[in-house]
Amino acid sequence: MTRAQLDKQPHEVAAMFDRTARRYDLVNDVISLGQVRLWRKAVAAAVDAGPGELVLDLGAGTGTSTDAFTALGARAIASDFSLGMLTTGVRRRGGSGISGGGVRGVSFVAGDALRLPFADDSFDAVTISVALRNVHDTSQALREMLRVAKPGGRLVILEFSHVTVPIVDTVYREYLMRLLPKVAKVFGSNDDSYEYLAESIRDWPDQRTLAGIIQRAGWERVAWRNLTMGTVALHRGFKPRG
Repeated sequence: MTRAQLDKQPHEVAAMFDRTARRYDLVNDVISLGQVRLWRKAVAAAVDAGPGELVLDLGAGTGTSTDAFTALGARAIASDFSLGMLTTGVRRRGGSGISGGGVRGVSFVAGDALRLPFADDSFDAVTISVALRNVHDTSQALREMLRVAKPGGRLVILEFSHVTVPIVDTVYREYLMRLLPKVAKVFGSNDDSYEYLAESIRDWPDQRTLAGIIQRAGWERVAWRNLTMGTVALHRGFKPRG
């Protein structure tokens, strides 16, 4: 399989997530020590979707993260390039196959972040959680998100980042590389896939660097805040109205 420090081939990354789909949410909950639930709440608060708004949740996987955006009356589309993930999400909601029409308030649409199957200026908010680092071309993906957002629309990115306390960061990275794949294997997931994910987290740019990449892609008023001491960072930006 493709290693994180090499070029990420989309079909190989998609196949990797297809293999982990069934237990992906469970393993995420375990390896984050339950923090992933708090992170989702922080993303939902930052997106702040209201009645009549349309939210695009990229890298949505099974749609677990997408549910939070419909709670206040917004519509949401869960998009991912892993058909295994999307199919799992639809089945959990009592549907079958991939439904563009919506299952329990969420529409599931297969799509590549580098070539989104949506029209220009379509969404009030675009968000992607712990999936941007798996995209082959980060800058191109951010430009595509900019294209499909409405003028003035908001971007919210949750991504693993760099822990701000050096000694904690050392322990954290040791956990990622040594224990994360083993924990995944215990819970019946693909340990090779989680070895890839550990490497992708380790090699991802820090908070300030990512903010610069987002700005260069055309987003304005870019800011970030750390969650769980910088284990993850929440970046936010806006599409220029001009």
